[in-house]
Amino acid sequence: MTPETVINIAESGVWMVFIIAGPLLVVALVLGFGVAIFQATTQIQEQTLAFIPKIFGVLICLILFGPWMLSQMVHFTYQLLSNLNDFIG
Repeated sequence: MTPETVINIAESGVWMVFIIAGPLLVVALVLGFGVAIFQATTQIQEQTLAFIPKIFGVLICLILFGPWMLSQMVHFTYQLLSNLNDFIG
């Protein structure tokens, strides 16, 4: 296996992580920003107020995007395992 092949596989893996985690992170970021603005305007400094909307938002996002995320992971794994002969020899 050449170094270029290893780098390509690692790059594909990193991009897959970004693609899969992206929707969840964007939802958490938007909700966190919204809660921060709400806390700043109302001067409520409750620590748990920031976490509860993020937890529910990420859970809903996981329910909605879960099948798509799983299909992306399965497709990536299938590509890796189907090209296993090329990687070994």
